[in-house]
Amino acid sequence: MLGAALRRRSCSCVRRRRRLCPTLPSSSGCPASPLCPSPQRILSSPSRSRGVQGSALQPGANKVKPLEGVKILDLTRVLAGPFATMNLGDLGAEVIKVERPGVGDDTRAWGPPFVGTESVYFLSVNRNKKLAAVSDVFVENYVPGKLAEMGLGYEDINKIAPHVVYCSITGYGQTGPVFQRAGYDSVAAAVSGLMHITGPEDGDPVRPGVAMTDLATGLYTYGAIMAGLLQRYKTGKGLHIDCNLLSSQVACLTHIAANYLNCKMEAKRWGTAHGSIVPYQAFKTKDGYLVVGAGNDQQFVTVCKILNLLEVSKDSRYKTNKLRVQNRKELIEILSARFSEKMTTKWLELFEGSGVPYGPINSMQQVFSDPQVLHNGLIMEMDHPTVGKIAVPGPAVRYSEFSASKPKPPPLVGQHTVEVLKSALGYEDKDIEELLGTGAVVQHEVK
Repeated sequence: MLGAALRRRSCSCVRRRRRLCPTLPSSSGCPASPLCPSPQRILSSPSRSRGVQGSALQPGANKVKPLEGVKILDLTRVLAGPFATMNLGDLGAEVIKVERPGVGDDTRAWGPPFVGTESVYFLSVNRNKKLAAVSDVFVENYVPGKLAEMGLGYEDINKIAPHVVYCSITGYGQTGPVFQRAGYDSVAAAVSGLMHITGPEDGDPVRPGVAMTDLATGLYTYGAIMAGLLQRYKTGKGLHIDCNLLSSQVACLTHIAANYLNCKMEAKRWGTAHGSIVPYQAFKTKDGYLVVGAGNDQQFVTVCKILNLLEVSKDSRYKTNKLRVQNRKELIEILSARFSEKMTTKWLELFEGSGVPYGPINSMQQVFSDPQVLHNGLIMEMDHPTVGKIAVPGPAVRYSEFSASKPKPPPLVGQHTVEVLKSALGYEDKDIEELLGTGAVVQHEVK
């Protein structure tokens, strides 16, 4: 069914392209922009080459979102893929999520906690999505080769819909010695070395508190799809994007990886501390923890002044960061003893305005009552069709010329099936009834 839908979409796309883009060759795919400007015009436009100067602002331009008119077919499950497509939806894209009939995404069963019968995990990364068929961007996270067996691999889609930006998310990549292994966040975090460097200094490896490898892959995927749409906007052709958990996390090892690659310096766990900067860690206070980072020598002197330890700042063993790293143990013992003498709130008062980076270790209750978190709009509320009002973290980025899309609640399994079959694919009622009757698709009736 999906292959037929893509063929139908491809034909309508070509017709639309010829109406709106008479300068494009007939073999070109349909660019991402709803207006499909030709590559030649894009590259030669004086207003674009000069940036803002000389370009006329269209009426209502500040309300237009960058991905309005872009349809994204989301075949992903769990976290990395849904996190990427959720962020694309925040920028105006219509995200059409395809799930197994009757069962849905694996994360629908991940709990407790549940809100009513809905998994909070699923609700957290699936806003702004519809269920069913077909689009400008195709995102999937199946084991390599699985969709090709069903006639839905990149080569299959490219033949019938060359305009599609096709993005694959896997554990290890599309080729290589272990490319067919399934990938989960914790496994990739282990294989990539992240867990080797995470945890207490003398303790066991620790999994980060959230699925950072999945989230990093989701962000790489989000950026890669935006780049793919821009590439199509310039060339008129789609392409295949290969994202995977292993590559994302190894790339995020940054200076830890560079230390080994250039100096053969094996990494270790430092707890909340930093291997190359001292002091930069959490200190226990009378009633909690405070993280303080002295990134340069002047900041270290300021820390010592706040702690009333001026003699420490003058000690020859601690004059430079290199010396502080070498004499870490003795220095941290001195600082820790002083931090333990006061309440966290008192230290916050003393550090305020100092220019030294600092902050408390907050609980979730403290995070979501923090004035800056509230000011940044990081609590997003919406009405769910079965459980009522729900709240999830809001978008992390703000834009001067538009606001993120008004949030739509995560869908029920099959909630939008009939709507999308009719509006996006043009199926007749009798065809939809046949699909529903065979169980190929399901429609959830919201009561």
